[in-house]
Amino acid sequence: MAATYRWLELGDGIRCLLATCPIVEHTPTGLQLIDWDEITTFKTQKRSNEHLSARWLLEQALHEWGGMDCSQLTISRTDERAPYLQAIQGLWIQPKLPSISISHSEALACVALIEHGWTVGVDAEPRSRPPSPSVYDMMAKGEELTLLRNGTLDPLWAWTSKEAVQKAARQGMHLNPRDVVVTPSLKVNKIPIGNLILQLENLSDDEYQITLAWGKDRHPIRTKEDDLLDETRKAMNSGVDWTVGCSTVRKNA
Repeated sequence: MAATYRWLELGDGIRCLLATCPIVEHTPTGLQLIDWDEITTFKTQKRSNEHLSARWLLEQALHEWGGMDCSQLTISRTDERAPYLQAIQGLWIQPKLPSISISHSEALACVALIEHGWTVGVDAEPRSRPPSPSVYDMMAKGEELTLLRNGTLDPLWAWTSKEAVQKAARQGMHLNPRDVVVTPSLKVNKIPIGNLILQLENLSDDEYQITLAWGKDRHPIRTKEDDLLDETRKAMNSGVDWTVGCSTVRKNA
């Protein structure tokens, strides 16, 4: 199985990579970025295939991004379940890791990577399965709902755009899709979410509607190791006598 890569030309020269691959069966022991606790919760082979294909794809995309060593990385999640890359705890390294987003739908897995300091979300849905009109009022309101109902706004574009924005904002369904408003013009879609301004990119092919949302990361994810390393660096650069605190330091050592 091979991954397909697409380097994107975003504004301001931002580096961004979209990777896709078919969803197939994988052996988890051959992968690095596996959450074994999560795997044990899967009830079906289909769900396992989706998860493992997406993790395999992420590892391939990280290699394409810059030959990154996945054995030093893990995928963590925020309280809202947004995935992010993190150096394995205890290695005490602070690399500038790309932000990531993962999507899978029917027979396709997608991964998006964007350079450190930016946030990204990607969503893919088969063109053969657009949202039913019965759910329009769950995904839109007001004028946007009217545009969906009269056919002015493509429901599949709208749905994948809202999903991509939810992911880029790292809020998932904690962000109500009815509060994410898109327009029929694919060239004028800058979505304000709090102090984020997220832009949309249409990356579709013949079979799938693929939508990317991206923007400046106004809420960078920090770990406890990030905080400790920064405090240590600050103390070392303060110009005062500094040593690692230890109750067993001997006098005149």
